[in-house]
Amino acid sequence: MLDAIRLRRSVRRYKDMPVEPAALEQLQEAMLRAPSSRNLKPWRFVFVTNRAILGRLAHAKAQYADFIAEAALAVAVCGNTVESDCWIEDCAIAATMLQLEATDLGLGSCWVQIRGRADEQGRSAEERVREILGLGEGLGVLCVVAVGHPSESKPPRDRESLDWTKIESRTSS
Repeated sequence: MLDAIRLRRSVRRYKDMPVEPAALEQLQEAMLRAPSSRNLKPWRFVFVTNRAILGRLAHAKAQYADFIAEAALAVAVCGNTVESDCWIEDCAIAATMLQLEATDLGLGSCWVQIRGRADEQGRSAEERVREILGLGEGLGVLCVVAVGHPSESKPPRDRESLDWTKIESRTSS
């Protein structure tokens, strides 16, 4: 698992190749196996491979989402805001599981933040994604994760470049 964590990088350039059905199934299983608070699993995942919809999702927020149009797959990570007060955390864990499994499969991915963002007209990006995908009002949209066969290669970050000052220890006496 640590290898996938080390190798995972945000990939924004993709080859024009579909994600194979077996890989799609593994990505879906990885998300469904994510832990959730009180095991409520408030998430809903929308897997999109339709080119026209990918193009529309690429413009659901004002900046930093254009590459969704070139991805083979986009996964809208949504949560039922009524089912759980931890839907954001639960969905974030599931999205991370998706990205790690994508890395393990040799695919690239990139998280596109939707919650709390706006489109070019200042409209809620969540509303835009709900409209594009035909989702109900009770679903919050945390992010869209673009996935595909990478056409760019990024080396893992060196261990020495990690900010170890962010780690504190409390030891027993």
